[in-house]
Formats: sequence, C-alpha cells, structure tokens
Amino acid sequence: MNAHMNNPDRAGALVSALPHIQAFRGKTVVVKYGGNAMLNEDLKAAVIGDVIFMACVGIRTVLVHGGGPEIEAMLKKTGKESRFINGLRYTDEETMEIVQMVLCGKVNKDICSLIQQAGGQAMGLCGIDGALLQARRIRSGGEDLGLVGEVEIVDIQFLNSVLDLGVIPVISSVAYGTGQDEGKALNINADIAAAKIAGAMGAEKLLLMTDVQGILRDVRDPDSLIKKLSRAELGALVKDGVVSKGMIPKTDCCAIALDGGVKKAHIIDGRQPHALLIELFTDEGIGTMIE
Repeated sequence: MNAHMNNPDRAGALVSALPHIQAFRGKTVVVKYGGNAMLNEDLKAAVIGDVIFMACVGIRTVLVHGGGPEIEAMLKKTGKESRFINGLRYTDEETMEIVQMVLCGKVNKDICSLIQQAGGQAMGLCGIDGALLQARRIRSGGEDLGLVGEVEIVDIQFLNSVLDLGVIPVISSVAYGTGQDEGKALNINADIAAAKIAGAMGAEKLLLMTDVQGILRDVRDPDSLIKKLSRAELGALVKDGVVSKGMIPKTDCCAIALDGGVKKAHIIDGRQPHALLIELFTDEGIGTMIE
C-alpha cells in the first residue's frame, strides 16, 4: 500500500476491496505471467506479492508462464539459430531439449523460489507432470513446426488436488505428447495453454499480463482504451481490423477461454505495478475486460 497514505485511507482501501474479496473467495483465477513483468525486478516482486495475496484471501490461483527471452538467450549461448514459421518457433529435438530445460528447469523454479521467499507456497509443474497438458503436434499453413503442439486435454484433477492444499501451481508451457508423439515433450504456446487450463477449470477469470494497456480503439491514442466488451463485440472488432497484429493472439486466447467456459477474460498491463490487485480488488480495474 502507498507509503504516503494515512491509516484511515489504508483502512478505506481495504474496506473497498472487501466485496471483491468476498466475490472471488473459493473461485479459480488463472494468471498468464509474461512480458516485462517477468524481466523487471520491481515488477517481478509486485507480481509475486499479488499472487500470494490472492491465494491468502482464498482465491484458487494458478500461474502459467512463458519464457521466450530466456529460451532465446540459451539458444544463443549454445549457438543454435532460432527459426520462426508464422510467428511460431520451429522446434527440433535439440531446441525442445533447451525449451524444456529453460522453462521447466530454470524459469519455473525461479518463480517458485520467489514465491517461497515471499512467504507463499508454490509447486512447479509442467504439462508433463501428471500428464496435466496432453497435446498433439500441429502444422502451420501446411508447414511442419517440429515438436510444437496444441493442447487437446487438460487433466484438472491433479491441479485441483494441489489447489486443495492451499498451494499455488506454477505451470510452464511444455506438454505431454499423445498419438504419434506419445510421451514426447511438445512446445506449446503459453497464452493458449493458460486459456485451455482456465476453460477446463471453469475459472472465474483469465488474466493475461501483457506489455500493452489493453485493447485500444485507436492504437495511436492511449486514451482510447476499451475497458469492457462482450465476446460478440470482440469478434466484430477483430473483423473490422480494430484488433490487429500482436493483439490478435491475445484476443484469440481470450476467445478460447470464454468459449471454453471462463466467465471473464482480461488483457491487463503488466508494466503497471500490482496490476493483478488493481484488476481484481478495485471498482475501476485495469486494462480490457471481455465477458
């Protein structure tokens, strides 16, 4: 809380958060953690604090993360060229080993360690653990992407048993291959993984942390933020070209979550400290909410 606030203001802030805390207690919220909030130390600390706060007030909090920059850095160290096909990383066996090592081994455990240090309890998982995320290999525009998959099944039983212990599951986006790739590790998009997990769990909310304010009616005008829209309105904005370029994968992800049974999907600005708490526990919220 702001150091310049006096005690009555602090109490007022807590009281105004109470209805939101009551509304979300016992509900599931899936957070996709990525972008600048994973790189900047102050923002990282704020996210970790927010997630622990959420768990402490009884929200069943699931954290899903990517780790593109760290994968990129490790590939450079090993002298491996990155190759992208239609925005998706081509993943041969050697690249998959590095993806698995970086995401499941390093990034995942670093996040768990930060949660533990800050007084929370976390369990690091990837889609292979308990065959939590089962995926099949995909192609893009007819082109082979290597060991890249799309989640077909989310086994939430395992995840719920972790949440029942009051522990925060921290999930990295590596899946358990099925079919011709039975048992192989497959690289999956972390945003889509978060959306599929949120849908399978019937989550109250999916919160996508990004490096943008939210959906803007005019990308050149920061004051044109669309605070709230329906699933149908979202479809219309995509059709009209208001949503374009880098925002399309984010809105696709929200659409997958909503169509899968999530009540509300939010695109929020992870560059703002405590963006998660502002979205969940204030009347104004932050970013764009789609329902």
